[in-house]
Amino acid sequence: MADVRTVPVLCGVVLLALAAGCTSSADEGKPDARPAVTAGSPPPWTEPANYTYTVERKCDGKESLGVYRVTVAGGEVSKIDRTDGRTATGEEEIELPTLGGLVELAQTAADDGGKMTTSSDPADGHPVVIAFDVSDAGDNEDNTCFVISEYSLG
Repeated sequence: MADVRTVPVLCGVVLLALAAGCTSSADEGKPDARPAVTAGSPPPWTEPANYTYTVERKCDGKESLGVYRVTVAGGEVSKIDRTDGRTATGEEEIELPTLGGLVELAQTAADDGGKMTTSSDPADGHPVVIAFDVSDAGDNEDNTCFVISEYSLG
């Protein structure tokens, strides 16, 4: 006869075994059709046609390379304003893409063997940090980082 204290443990083991065996062999090898969204994951983001965002070119522990306000209209960047009161010295002003374009730049770097890191807003899924490094040194000296804030539709 089983000890009364071991019954809950045995029930738990049986439930786990049953849950593990609840897949049919016809489903083996097929990818799960449901999106892989876990609790606390931001929702998938679809880039709108019209929005604005502020972006700072700055990696952790490094000096800011500029803060810009970007306006996107009809899916294209229509205006870029530098908002940090500085002017580019010794470098050209950059042409910033849409947020989707920034994500594509990072993905291209990753596809080419670099490192890519992104973070998304938990409320609507828009990117809030996009960083990539195309160097193979792994020292983070050549990281390109964009910190997104003040994202708004319209």
